[in-house]
Amino acid sequence: MDRAAIIGIGMTKIEKNKVRDTFADMVWEAVNSALDDAGMTINDIDNVITTSSDFWDGRTISCMAVGDASGAAHKNVSCVEGDGTYGAFYGMTRSLSGSYKTTLVTGHSKGSQSVSSLITNSAFDPIYERELGMDMITACAMQANSYMHRTKTTPEQMAMVSVKNHGNAFKNPVAQLPMKISVDDVLKSEMIADPLHKLDCSPVSDGCCAIIIAHESVAAKFKQKPVWVKGVSFCADSFFFGDRDISRAKSLTRAAKNAYAMAGINDPKSEIDVAEIYDAFTYQELMWLEEMGLANDAAAGKLLEKGEFNMEGRLPVNASGGLLSGHPVIAAGLYSMSEVVKQIRGDAGEHQVKKAKTGLVQGVNGLGGQSHCVWILDKDK
Repeated sequence: MDRAAIIGIGMTKIEKNKVRDTFADMVWEAVNSALDDAGMTINDIDNVITTSSDFWDGRTISCMAVGDASGAAHKNVSCVEGDGTYGAFYGMTRSLSGSYKTTLVTGHSKGSQSVSSLITNSAFDPIYERELGMDMITACAMQANSYMHRTKTTPEQMAMVSVKNHGNAFKNPVAQLPMKISVDDVLKSEMIADPLHKLDCSPVSDGCCAIIIAHESVAAKFKQKPVWVKGVSFCADSFFFGDRDISRAKSLTRAAKNAYAMAGINDPKSEIDVAEIYDAFTYQELMWLEEMGLANDAAAGKLLEKGEFNMEGRLPVNASGGLLSGHPVIAAGLYSMSEVVKQIRGDAGEHQVKKAKTGLVQGVNGLGGQSHCVWILDKDK
């Protein structure tokens, strides 16, 4: 089977409000950073994938605003709507198709110019559910309650995710919200939607990330040592929020199993060295770890208490600070992929973990984790 590798990464700093930057400005910065990282010019890129959302950008054909800044002129260009991991998936298939050897993938988001409650309310079924006025936060609050009821996970265990990830962010220069907080601080922060306090929730963020994916035949021609894609899969569950057991994530379990099988991983608990998990809310880090088999069922909170997911623990999770420390919605998955690439290369700086040969990245689309995309990246081919 042909292989693909990530050979370049670039990103802007994640900020609350990039008031001076347009979408194109952010993309221009991230793309040029990725090209410099790979030792490439735009002439070395065969095709471009932009990842954006008409809803979040407030315009139709949102990809058109960043085409030129992505270097798409005179190239084949396509667009994907949703989390950046899905854009990367499409970019990888392009590089593996035989038609294009190198693919540039971008993802951008400016939450500061959006009203997230209105945007995510539109994700609900327009006939039966949307009129209830729910949004992503209230949907995930329902899911958090369901998960806590099934697993007996406590608010204190959820709060520890926030403490850990905001603390990790101090060592990541692109993170938006490094904070020294306690479990008590999280539990005393404003209640947004029971049981989710303000510090259980990721912030409003602006940012852009770009990665370059290459076919194995050209991956070694450029500056960076390739980080290989060993396994990747995505899977979706029912669209209707009430048609699935929201205390579980069957689509994530299946996507993870498929990615593990492709990568030849038999025991993910011992074979994964570092993970960037989609922690838009604290409970999600714990829930997703269990559903991917990286923690025993109903045990992630207890393992967190023992320090197993800390920087020095058995499996460092969200060493970058995760999305709780900065969540540019559409670009989030590409940031996570870039962080794992840096960890595997050994150039993550102050938030480098002690050992990182094999890493896992997870991306999410849809209400309460309707769809999941799981990547296994590795130092070796």
